[in-house]
Amino acid sequence: MAITPLTELPCAATVASIRVSTVSRPDRRRPATLPLGIGVLGTLALATLAGWSFGSAAVAMATTAIIMLGGMLWLRWREERSGRSELPAAMIPSASEIFARARARLLGKQMHALRDAANNLPDAVVILDAEDRVRWFNHAAERLLGLVRGVDRGVVLTQRLGSDILTTWLQADGATALDEFSTPADPRARLSLAAIRLAGNERLLIARDVSALLHLEQVRRDFVANVSHELRTPLTVIHGYLEMIDSEDVPSLAPVLGEMRAQSKRMAQIVEDLLTLSRLEMQQHLRDETVAMTPLLAGLRKEATALSKGRHSIALEDTAACNLVGSSGDLQSTFSNLVSNAVRYTPAGGSITIRWQREPDGGARYSVIDTGYGIPAQHLPRLTERFYRVSSSRSRETGGTGLGLSIVKHVLALHQAQFEVQSEPGKGSTFSCVFPSGRVREPGTDDE
Repeated sequence: MAITPLTELPCAATVASIRVSTVSRPDRRRPATLPLGIGVLGTLALATLAGWSFGSAAVAMATTAIIMLGGMLWLRWREERSGRSELPAAMIPSASEIFARARARLLGKQMHALRDAANNLPDAVVILDAEDRVRWFNHAAERLLGLVRGVDRGVVLTQRLGSDILTTWLQADGATALDEFSTPADPRARLSLAAIRLAGNERLLIARDVSALLHLEQVRRDFVANVSHELRTPLTVIHGYLEMIDSEDVPSLAPVLGEMRAQSKRMAQIVEDLLTLSRLEMQQHLRDETVAMTPLLAGLRKEATALSKGRHSIALEDTAACNLVGSSGDLQSTFSNLVSNAVRYTPAGGSITIRWQREPDGGARYSVIDTGYGIPAQHLPRLTERFYRVSSSRSRETGGTGLGLSIVKHVLALHQAQFEVQSEPGKGSTFSCVFPSGRVREPGTDDE
């Protein structure tokens, strides 16, 4: 009997490969298979116990090897006792084949589990090939996108849904989420789409139904707009009566009346800002016009000087020599908001710079640079949230409403512009509005 060594098993046990000969041997010495088999099975048994520390996969593979090798060793033992082969040599797999088959079965079970999980997801999942043809989709895709199992596999998704918006979005590689997308399956439903690039130039398309969220957002907007509108009239009346009261008649009430006037004025400003935010949120497009930047910047400098009352150094740097296309009133309000914030949050003796410059890509950048208190890094991502304050006491002292930067963000979004903030505590801040080249006009150029 010839015995050759096997490959090293993953569980660190080394076994022997037993090759079966179909010719009976005249040598009738005592069979060596039984002690060898006991040693092999013992080694594999110990490997199984050790495999518990590596997880269920190692245990399953080692256990399978024990059972298969045990059966083969039993047949081989019977063969040696009888002097003839009961198992063809071609049917005896090697140790590597045993583990490969066990691994394949384990991977197959895992793939089935993943497919079942994807089918039970509430979001639509579609796998597209390099030509945007449908390769696979789950049950939610049938409900949300209207795909039919057994029919739509292999078809181009954009042609199946008949959407130019989806075609343009996929051609742009789906870099950003596509919100409020509707399909023929349910025109009333609103979906949010996201695309993930996979290996082989394939893509994973995920569609989520956001109809309920959009409805709640619309309810919130309507509520804020209606409440703000209803509060405007009584606040105007209260403020008017407070202005009519002469504090000189009752000197002891002068501090109280002054505080009441200041707070009523602040409440009126909050209402106005809420109404402005509601209008911007519901507005999809702007009435574009050419905004002359030279006089606008000069007016902003005068405004900053008046607010500062000589406490700061105000500078204007205009190197862009260009105009903007957009809403004149909204842009002036946005730029003015940044200037007034810089004046309020910069201590006396500091400096404020208003800068208008061109960008390398043909766009333009409006910046307000101050040497104020600065903003810690953890607060920067939340600056544009409604009523968010870095320092509540300081904001109330300076008269801020907590809505100014939210308005700035919405105005810039309608102008396809970006809002950037750079700040360091104790050294000041830089607030920038970056406009794309499509919003820039050279002086003397008519608005198209």
